[in-house]
Amino acid sequence: MNDAATHKPDLGRYGAWLATRSITPELAAGIEALGYGAAWVGGSPDAELAWVEPALARSSTLQLATGIVNIWTAPAAAVAESFHRIETAHPGRFLLGIGVGHPEHTQEYLKPYAALTGYLDALDEALVPTSRRVLAALGPKVLQLSAERSAGAHPYLTTPEHTAKAREQLGNSVFLAPEHKVVLTTDRDEARAAGREVVEFYLGLSNYVNNWLRLGFTENDVRKPGSDKLIDAVVAYGTPEQIVKRLNEHLEAGADHVAIQVLGGRDEETLLPALSELAGPLGLTPAG
Repeated sequence: MNDAATHKPDLGRYGAWLATRSITPELAAGIEALGYGAAWVGGSPDAELAWVEPALARSSTLQLATGIVNIWTAPAAAVAESFHRIETAHPGRFLLGIGVGHPEHTQEYLKPYAALTGYLDALDEALVPTSRRVLAALGPKVLQLSAERSAGAHPYLTTPEHTAKAREQLGNSVFLAPEHKVVLTTDRDEARAAGREVVEFYLGLSNYVNNWLRLGFTENDVRKPGSDKLIDAVVAYGTPEQIVKRLNEHLEAGADHVAIQVLGGRDEETLLPALSELAGPLGLTPAG
């Protein structure tokens, strides 16, 4: 039975998403100080999540989440060991995001749904609670699995329209935390160029392309380097207020939390100023 059914994780309304595989204690403290509720760490972190503890130790309320640990490269037993060590030291402040990654980049990518359910079985055996894990989910089948076997879903590179469809399928008791990319510029061409530089990689990955096609984008939209329509849908730009309006469309569509990926921001010097610009329009209250 799913113990997360009526206990959604509380990560606040907004978090920062980093493609860095880890996070420094200084950056974690800075994100918390701006009032964000969570830091999501992507890039397929290793099963040994030793970097989580120093970052949590330097903060007091910030949640750390993986977005995501890849089931093909991070053995479940080792991940469970990391989880329990972190949970013991910092109860309730770590959320384990897991997923199957991309078939184009995983030689072992056979029967991914069965592999994912087997991985969840191993986490169950290791007593990793469903309330402290989420699944990378795009299509209906894995979205449903996220509701049945975890606290909910962490869709990546999606739109508010996808969020609305996911919420309709999942119901209100399931946690839903989409990621959305932003570029802090009012120069449309500059923003699209920055977005395309990142998004073009995903145009070669079938799970993302298929998801966009399900959302109504055309074959021309999803052909490299991606149409302006697609880039504008998945990358928010403009003034901070315009960007926040776009991010809030996810909340209006049913998201519990939005993970914000600032393109070009990876460390304290580049990321924190951008997050600071957004904090006011987001209505965040600085810590302390």
